[in-house]
Amino acid sequence: MVNVTLSIPIELKEKMDSFAEINWSAVAREAFDEKITALEFIKKFKAKSTFTEEDALRLGRELNKNLVKRRLS
Repeated sequence: MVNVTLSIPIELKEKMDSFAEINWSAVAREAFDEKITALEFIKKFKAKSTFTEEDALRLGRELNKNLVKRRLS
């Protein structure tokens, strides 16, 4: 296993210190693993998708338009 050094705000470190019984390295490993799993899923999903950036922009504009209509009615 390799070591990784992280920088965190002092306030977070103080809060972590109040839970001395927690293995923060294990918590970080689990969080990294969950994030990587999610990113791999997205990457795999995108590889199979025919959805273009223009499709996304068009859909976003339609959604915004419909939200405004709903809000105003």
